[in-house]
This record gives sequence, structure tokens and C-alpha cells, in this order.
Amino acid sequence: DMEAPPPAAEKPQLTPEQIEKKRLRDEKKKAKQAAFEAKKAAKAKNKNAWGAGAGKKKVKDIRLKTAFVNKTPKGEKKVLDAQMADSYDPPAVEAAWYDWWEAKGFFKPEYVTPGKEDTKDTRERFTLVIPPPNVTGSLHIGHALTNSVEDTLCRWHRMSGREVLWVPGTDHAGIATQSVVEKKLAKEGVTRHDLGREAFLKKVYEWKEEYGGKITNQLRRLGSSLDWSRERFTMDDTMSTAVLEAFVRFFDSGLIYRANRLVNWSCALNTAISNLECDDIDFDVPKKMAVPGHNPNMTYPFGQIWSFAYKVVPGQDGVKDDEEIVCATTRPETMVGDTAVAVHPEDPRYKHLHGKLLQHPFVDRQIPIITDSVLVDMDFGTGAVKVTPAHDPNDFDTGVRHNLESINILNENGTMNENSGPLAGMMRFDARYEIIKLWKEKDLFRGIAPNKMRIQKCSRSGDIIEPLLKPQWYVKTDDIAKRACDKVNSKELKIIPESRIPHWNMFMENPLPWCISRQLWWGHRIPAYRVVSETLKLEGEEWVVGRTQAEAQERAEKKYGSSDFTLEQDEDVLDTWFSSGLFPFAVMGWPEKTPDLERFYPTQLLETGRDILFFWVARMVMMGLELTDKLPFDTVLLHAMVRDAHGRKMSKSLGNVLDPIDVIEGITLQDLHKKLEQGNLPPAEIKKAVRGQKEDFPNGISECGTDALRFALLSYTAQDKDINLDINRVVALRNFCNKIWNSYKLSTAFLGDDFVPSPAVDIPENASDIDLWILSRMEYATVNAHKGFETMEFGVGTSALHGFWLYDFCDIYLETIKPVMKSDDEPAKKAIQETLYLLIDEFLRLLSPFMPFITEELYQRLPHREGDATETISHAEYPVSRPARANPELEANMQVVMKTVTAVRSMFASYNLIPKKIDSKISLGLTTVGSPIFTGALKDALMSLTQVKQLEILSDSDTPPSGVGSEVVNENVTLYVHLKGLVDPEKELAKLEKKLVQLNKQVAGVKTRQARDTYAKVPQKVVDADNDKLTKCELEIASVESALAIFKSMTEE
Repeated sequence: DMEAPPPAAEKPQLTPEQIEKKRLRDEKKKAKQAAFEAKKAAKAKNKNAWGAGAGKKKVKDIRLKTAFVNKTPKGEKKVLDAQMADSYDPPAVEAAWYDWWEAKGFFKPEYVTPGKEDTKDTRERFTLVIPPPNVTGSLHIGHALTNSVEDTLCRWHRMSGREVLWVPGTDHAGIATQSVVEKKLAKEGVTRHDLGREAFLKKVYEWKEEYGGKITNQLRRLGSSLDWSRERFTMDDTMSTAVLEAFVRFFDSGLIYRANRLVNWSCALNTAISNLECDDIDFDVPKKMAVPGHNPNMTYPFGQIWSFAYKVVPGQDGVKDDEEIVCATTRPETMVGDTAVAVHPEDPRYKHLHGKLLQHPFVDRQIPIITDSVLVDMDFGTGAVKVTPAHDPNDFDTGVRHNLESINILNENGTMNENSGPLAGMMRFDARYEIIKLWKEKDLFRGIAPNKMRIQKCSRSGDIIEPLLKPQWYVKTDDIAKRACDKVNSKELKIIPESRIPHWNMFMENPLPWCISRQLWWGHRIPAYRVVSETLKLEGEEWVVGRTQAEAQERAEKKYGSSDFTLEQDEDVLDTWFSSGLFPFAVMGWPEKTPDLERFYPTQLLETGRDILFFWVARMVMMGLELTDKLPFDTVLLHAMVRDAHGRKMSKSLGNVLDPIDVIEGITLQDLHKKLEQGNLPPAEIKKAVRGQKEDFPNGISECGTDALRFALLSYTAQDKDINLDINRVVALRNFCNKIWNSYKLSTAFLGDDFVPSPAVDIPENASDIDLWILSRMEYATVNAHKGFETMEFGVGTSALHGFWLYDFCDIYLETIKPVMKSDDEPAKKAIQETLYLLIDEFLRLLSPFMPFITEELYQRLPHREGDATETISHAEYPVSRPARANPELEANMQVVMKTVTAVRSMFASYNLIPKKIDSKISLGLTTVGSPIFTGALKDALMSLTQVKQLEILSDSDTPPSGVGSEVVNENVTLYVHLKGLVDPEKELAKLEKKLVQLNKQVAGVKTRQARDTYAKVPQKVVDADNDKLTKCELEIASVESALAIFKSMTEE
């Protein structure tokens, strides 16, 4: 038998010096890699490509989710290794925390930190509901933005001591879900009609159970601090009860009525759809295209207008023989449904024809010539307009004004019906070709011309939308919309950004009736019942409603005084937005007066995309006011759309739709392709999407982690501006997480294993000027973090925190304290340790709402103050402003020091000199104002950050040294870098003189160009570029001449 290997030795804890050496080695290695990547990126064709390294040359691999074994049993507190990993690893950091948070009930409003139970009933409340995503869908990057914003706000309010409830839920998404399941069945050669309603609904529920958990898993992966014990589904029992109650109340109050009106009809889906589910197609020039449901080998013409003639019925008074009237149409096939031709009452060409009849050439019908100044523009075309009330909104209104017959010529599947004469049975766009052919055969065709136009297509099926006359249920919105509009204008309801208020008013001041019928099986079946009787005298269709059929029966018996009838429930279901509109109060148990409804309604905030301001937000406001007499929320926060790095809308067919999990974990290009193939895109669309993925993600997507993704999305948020998301920016923020990780390791090494934090104070005892400066910068970051939350401009907070940690803390403070921590000055070291602890603790808490995972991981490793029973950073106190720390004068002095540091580094670099490797010396010429700055800790900071070995302070009266390079830092500080013995003056003179010649040549070239007579005609951007170049060259010339003087003086000594 082989002998077992000895157990691995436990890794020794590194000293601060060892950590620092390792950091320098790592940074040097990273710098080389960064230089290589920068060189490669410069060659890339598209500078805005999302994927890392968008050039043609392939990178061997990308960073994908690393293998990580989670040792923590599900729901228990994470087991942390004693030794921190060498670098930040997102999968390892994110593992186990969410399960523990959820198991402990940290996201329930009832939770209170141990020891603070007395505040439970006195806390302020913050409540919001999630915009419920489609239950069978998958979250895309827009959802990730929504949930990042909402979760960050919830975490901030929770850490600020408020009672927070964020209610999760999913939407049954009637059309979307039914469409997906029907496509799946179609692949099996089955339709929903083959199955029947009940069997089909069973299939949909099976689909929901199989795929419905994907979204909730994605929400957990994003760190969304939702109270899952209150999760809702828009077709669960609670929501269904609310929907029935709302419909009956609206009907009883006269807000819901039934009418025969035009709807947006999708022939492919066989249902009416809302404007939200329609996309516009603009035609600037004539174009042929394929239409779903038609012969796939055929294309059909759009962007044209056809003219044809109607013959006037002969024998009428004042009518000439063979007289005709010419009309133009963009939809020739609809002419079989014409019931009139309209002319302007003042048009002299047709005054003799007012009221005369025309003979329809294809159906046995005569139609009148009517006068209408609303529909007809006598200066456009022939001044005669065909009227098809059943298939055009404007024509429908005209038909109402003139009491015209509305003749439907379409079946619901898009075929021409029995009313369409010779076109009956044809698909509607095949009928377009046929009717044009028939016009020509009857010598009625009068021409064709290009016509700019816009049509609508169904966003789900791609089919062309048809206006179709259908009896449907409608909500009367005039009065409830006015009430909602008044709430915004009175500022009771706040909309952020305010630039969206005019859009709100435009919609709410001119509301249209809301069609709530959908010809689907998946959804809330409309609780309306048609009364059928052979004995009762019924006027047309009569309906009763009821929360149950028994209630409807009771209502009908009471209404008719008889039971000699049967009830047939409407086959249609309600528009999905009807149940979604009830969401803020239905999830709390309305119409019952539940404890949650009493405690948490109205909510405080509704956050969502601005694209559904009217379709969802407005309906929630209207329904909330009508049914609860309260606004459902007092503030609406609308975020912008997330687009790709090129500014394009995200579309499956472009291949640029991103699953947040793919950004979190990383994914290869091949796996991105596979996901396309597993979807429902047609083969041609898949090919297009594959091309798009190859261009944008040639090497796949690198693993970024949840925290980096959230922080990136939030850092983009500027109200009312779309987000062009570049994945490289997310990668950069993953590197920021790595910086946090490594700087935390170094900082805690400085603290030592036995460090015990002192009671919290604003400023630690014996703090040096550099300690006071970093505390002042912490105050700035804290104030701006709060400002970002209070104004909901999250970029303000992310920018302040990112800048503080990366530049103030890591680049300056950590570098300046290293010499002190290596010294024997124990009081100074103790002050630094107390300052360090304070900075780490407060920074982690400030950052936690944005980056919940890495902050929890590091917070749990940090020693806590005595008596602090806080279990999780998600309930730790959010740092508040401490004005005593603000020190503007010290910050101004530090700015002078840093400007001097930059000047020193720049001057040494210009001569290829490394201060720490030579006998480096600088002198500072200081005025009486500048002298006090460069003393104590700030002087030490200058030495640490520049790594120069000698510093000489000169007063106003001192003679400047010779053999130096000089630079005026500001009016109080002049820098002198001692160069004698470090550079060869003769060589430097030769290089500088050569450079001076080149610069003078460039200046002469620009001035010659500017002196030409034709220069006045060059574009402004060229003029600006020339002026910029001239300014830059003249500054460089001044610098070179100054350096020449220095080196000449050195050669003369």
C-alpha cells in the first residue's frame, strides 16, 4: 500500500511587510498584463465593444466561475476560512450568505437586531412592491437594474433603522406565457384547441412549475432582500379574490361596460393586445416583406398607396354617364368592407355628388358619398376618402358620426370572411394582390405611388396588427384618470424625474377607454355571464357579473324576477395589467382588512422603468384611488432603459440580451450560442443573433460577480438618461472588489490579531494630520452616499465611495502610514490602528447596500466593538454624517501636497529617474503661506508618496539651487528637482533642441493653415482641433525652453 501523504501545513499569517511585498509583486505583474491588454485593445476595431478584447485575435480563455466547494450547510452562517484567499473570488465570496440571510429572517419587517427590541413598534416604515416579472420568463439586465435600485434602497432604509417590507411576486403574463406554451405544443403537432381549455391550462401550470423558479433564483443571486414569506403570484388565491372584487365593484359603479369597438388584433395570437405589445414599423420607401401566417415564400408590399375608381350609380340627378370618383388607400384589401366614400363639404369638384350612391364593384352593395370635414383634407390626393368603419379607427369615428354600417371582412385568424366577396377564404395580404388584379381586370386601377407610412406589428408574433371590431369589456377612465392627474399636479404623488410629468399629464388628460378583454385561456377569466333565455324579453346581449356563478345567478334572478334563464360565462380573460394594477394593495390581502394592509399600505415608493409609466403605474394609481381611496404610493421613481454599449435597444434577434447570471458567472461564446438555440427564435433570427454575439462578445463574457454588476448598473444611473452598458466597465469594478479585498487584508494585518476596537468616537486620540485628512474625506464620502440615496441619484453615492476607497484610502492613506507602522512610535501606530478600524468598519457599512456580498464577508471577519450584538451587516447602522470630522483647510493643504507629489513624479519620470533607486533630492521654495503646509504628517506624506530621499525647505529669502529642474506648483510652492550628477546635460540639450524644432514646425504648420483664405470654410471641429493643438504646442515649447535654460546653466558651471 502507498503511504498516505503528510497533512498539509497550515498557511502562516503574513506580516504587513510580507503582504506589502506580495502586493507590489502582484501589482507589477498586473501592470504588465494591463499594458498588454491596452495594446491589444488599441488594435480593436470597435472601441465600444462589450466583450474584453474585441479584436480579431482570440484570447485563449476568459475568467469563468471558478470551482468552489461550499462547506456551509444550507441556511447556516457561513464557515469562513481562517486564512483569507490571495485575491477576490466572487463565487467563494457570494456562497452561503443569501441562504443564511433568508433562513434568519433578516428581510422580514418583523426582524429587530438583538438588544433593540424596544424600537420595534416605533420605527418608521418603508414599503415597496416588486414590479412582478413574467413567471415563466428569465430576468434580463434591465430587471437587474430594477432590482439593484430597489434592493439598494431597501438595504439603506433597513440599515437606517426603518421597518422595511419589500414584497416579491411574479406575473402570470397572459399573452407571453400562453404564446410560449402554444409554441412548445406546436412542435409536438398539438394546438390548445385539440386539448381543450382545462387540459391546456393544466399544461400551462406544469410549465409554470417547471420554469417559474428560475426568476426567483435569479433574484436571490442578485442579493434582492425580499420577504419571501409574503411572495405573491398574480393568479394565486389572494390575487384572484382581489381581481374578482375589483371587477364587480367597477361594474357596479358603472366604470366597466361592454362595447363593440375597434381593438388591436393579433391574428397570429388570436387576441386583442394593448399598445404596449405593439411595435412600430416605419416605411420611408416602398418595401416588400414576409408576414407571419402567410406563405413563407411570399413577400407583400408596404409603403405604397394605390388609387382605384368607384363608379357612380347612373341615372341619379346631376350624374354624368360613366362618372367615377377616385380614392386612394394603403390597404387595398379593405375596400370590400367600404360602406361610404367621404368628400369635403366645401370641395367644388364633388358638390354635385353629395348624397349620391356608388356601386361597389365586388359585393352587392351601393354606398353613399358623404361629406365630412373632419376626415377629409380636400388638398390631399383626390380629396375623396374610402370609409371602412370596421377596420380603421378614423373611419370608425366617421361611421359613428354618419350612422354608417360597420362590416367586418376578417376572420380572427386573418383570413377574409364571407363578407369579402371574391376574396373570401384568402389570407388578408394574399387578398391585397388579388384585389389589385381585380381592379385592373375591371379597369378600375388608377395608379400606385410611394407613401411614407407607419404600421404596427405584434411584438410577440411579428404579425401585422389589424384594427378589428369586437365586442369587449372596457374600463371608463375619464374621471379616475383626472383624479390621478390631479394628485401629480398637487404634488401628492411625486414623479422622479420630473421631466416625465408632462408625459403623464398628456396621457391622463386625454385618456382612452381601457380594453380589458383578452381572447386567451391563460389568465383571470372574466366574471361576467351572458343571460340566455327563450322566455325573457332581452334587448340584445345582456350580462350580469358576480364574484362566483352563484352570486351572478342571484343577481340575475333579482334583476329579471325569474329563474327561467341560463348563464354562460364569458370565454375571455382579463388583460394582465388589470391584476397587475391591483398589486400594491392586493398583495397585502385587500379586500380583507388584514394586518399587513393596515400596517404597510399605502407603500412609500414604486420603482420601475419609464416605458410602463402609463401601462402599469397609471393603472395602479387609478385603481388604488378608486378601490382604496388612497394613493398606492407617494413617489414614483422611473429608471432609464439599459441599452448595449453601442446604444442599441436590447433585442434577442441582435444577440445582445444579457442574462445577469451570465455576467455574474461568466460564459463562453459557444454557450451564448447554445442559449439562443434553446429559445424560440426562428432559424433566420438565430443566425443574425449569433453574428451579433460574435461581434460583441468574441471571447465570451468574463466572470464579474454580483457586487460588481450591481455597482456598475447603479453607477450608470443618471435620471432620464439611457444606460449604454459596457461589460468592460463591470469587469473594472470586479477589479475594484479585488482592490477592496487586498487593501482589507493589508489593513487588518496592520491591526494585528489581538486588536480590540475602542468605543466609537468621531476622531481617535492622538490622530495625526494625515489621519484627520482621511477622516475628513470619509465625511465627504458619507455625506454624498446619503445624498445619492435621498435624491435617488445613485451615481453620486457610487462615485463618492469608489473614489474614496481607491484614491484617498488606498493610493494615499495606506501608502503614507506604512513607514509609521514600521516605526517604534507606539502612540502614532495606535492612532492609525483606531483610524484604520473606523475607516474599514464605516466604509463596509456605507458600501453594503450597493455590494451586499463582499461587505458581509469582510464585516464578519472584522472584530466588533464590545456590546455590539449586530448579527449581519444588513442590519448594521448606516454611518451618519459627523460634521466634526470635516476639515476643509486640511483638505486644501493636502491638495497642495498631492499637486506637489504629481509634479515630483512627473519631473523624475520625464528624465527616466526612479527616486527610490538614486540619491534623489528635492527642494521646495515656500512662501509664508506655503511653509506651514509641509510640516509633520503632511511632509511625511510627501516623502512617502514620492519616495525621494532628501527634502530641503527654502524660504522666500533663500537663493534657488543650481543644477535643478523647476516647476511652479502654485503661487506659494515652487518645486526644484536636483538633477546635477543624475543626468547628462549635453545629451539632454541635444534631445530638447530636436524636440523644440519639431514643436516649432507643428506650430508653423497650424499657423500657415489658419492664414489661408479657405480656412474660413473649414468645419468648426477642425478649427477647435487646430486651436487645441496650437495651445498644447506653445505650452510644450515654454516647458522645453525652460528645461534648455536649466541644462545650459549646468554645462556652464
